[in-house]
Amino acid sequence: MDLLRLATAGNVDDGKSTLIGRLLHDCRALLDDQLDSLRRESRGRGEEGINLAFATDGLRAERAQNITIDVAYRYFSTEKRRFILADCPGHLGYLPNMVTGLSTANLAVVLVDVRHGLVEQTRRHCFLASLFRIPHLVLCVNKMDLVGFAQGAFSEVRGQFESFSSKVAIHDVAIIPMSARLGDNVVKRSVATPWYQGPPLLRHLEEVHIASDINQVDCRLPVQISLGPRTWAGRLASGHLRVGDEVMLLPGGACAVVAGLTVAGRAVAEARAPLSVAVELDRDGNLQRGDMLVRVHNRPDLRDDVDAMVCWFGREPLGAGRALRLLHGTSQTRATVSRLDYRFDMQTLSRQANPPALSPNDIGRIQLHADQPLCLDRYQDNHATGSFVLVDEASNDTVAACLVR
Repeated sequence: MDLLRLATAGNVDDGKSTLIGRLLHDCRALLDDQLDSLRRESRGRGEEGINLAFATDGLRAERAQNITIDVAYRYFSTEKRRFILADCPGHLGYLPNMVTGLSTANLAVVLVDVRHGLVEQTRRHCFLASLFRIPHLVLCVNKMDLVGFAQGAFSEVRGQFESFSSKVAIHDVAIIPMSARLGDNVVKRSVATPWYQGPPLLRHLEEVHIASDINQVDCRLPVQISLGPRTWAGRLASGHLRVGDEVMLLPGGACAVVAGLTVAGRAVAEARAPLSVAVELDRDGNLQRGDMLVRVHNRPDLRDDVDAMVCWFGREPLGAGRALRLLHGTSQTRATVSRLDYRFDMQTLSRQANPPALSPNDIGRIQLHADQPLCLDRYQDNHATGSFVLVDEASNDTVAACLVR
C-alpha cells in the first residue's frame, strides 16, 4: 500500500484535534488502553463521554489550555492506504510548528468553523499550503451541527474560499461539510446532509491520487557520509539511480559510473526516492558531507545568490544585512540578506514592496548571498533541493523556512 502524509491546518478552536480523534476512533485506530485513558481524562475534567481532541493533544499545557502547541504525529491504515497524520497548531504563535507539519505533506486538511468563515489565520494556512505546493487540499467546513446542517451556511463558506483560492495556486480541492464532534461525513456519509453528494473525508483520503507527487525525474543525492574513497551514503531526495548510470559529483564536477547500490544492507540494481542508499562508484572521488551526486545531463543550479520566498518566525524583525546560518539538505553555510523585495498582506494577498523589515510570522520574498555556492533547484520543480532553513547564529534557533524561486 502507498503512504499518504497529511497535515491539519486552520484557526484555533476550529476542531482540528477533535477531527483527528474522531477519524482515529471511527477507523478503530485507537487501542483500548488509549480509549480508557481518554475516558479518565474526560471524566476528570467534568466532561461527558470522550473528548477525542485528547487523542492528539498529549501535552499537559495543551489539555489545560484546549489548544494544540506541538505537532502530533499519528499513524494508521485502512485496507486501501497507510497514513501519517500531523496535527498542527492553529495559534499564530506556533507558526513554525505549522510549517514543520505542512512541509512534508501530500495533502492539507484545512478546517473552518462554519459560523466564522475564513478568518485571517485560516487564510494564512491556505496560503502556506499554496506556497509549499501541497498537491491536494481538503477544506472541512466543521461544526455544521451548530447551524442545523444548513446548506446555505455551507455554501457561504464555500463561496468565501473559492474567492480566496482564485488568487493563489491551489488546484486539487475538495470541500466537505462535517461535524467532527458527532462524526458526520468523517468516516461515513451523514444523513444530515442529503444535499452533499461528495464522499466523506476518509474515502477521499483513500482515493486521492498521490503516485505522481514525488519527483522521480531529477536525481539528487545529498551526501551524508563517506564510507570509503569510492562509496558514499545519503537519502535520495528525488529521482532514481541504477547500476551503470553515469553521474556527476558536485560541486567539483568530476564524472563517474555507479558500480553498486546498497539499500538496508542489501545490494540492489535500482534505488528510488525517498530511500536511503549507499552508492559505490567505479573510481575514487572527492565528495564530503553536503556535496551532491546528480546525473550528468540533469544538474541543479550551482549558485551563491539566492532568490527565495521566506516564512519568517524569528523573534526579532528581519532586515537587510542580517547574517544567518543556512541549512540546505546536508550542507550548511553562512548567508547574508541582501534585499527585502516584498511582504504579503494576509487579508488581501497584496504585496508591500520594499518593506523595512519582516515581522514575526510575515511571509515575503528576499534575496540572499551565501558564502559558498549551493546546489539548488526551483522549489516548484523539486521540493527537496528547492528549500532550506535559516538559523540564528547566536541563539541557534531556526528562524525561517525558505523556498527557492
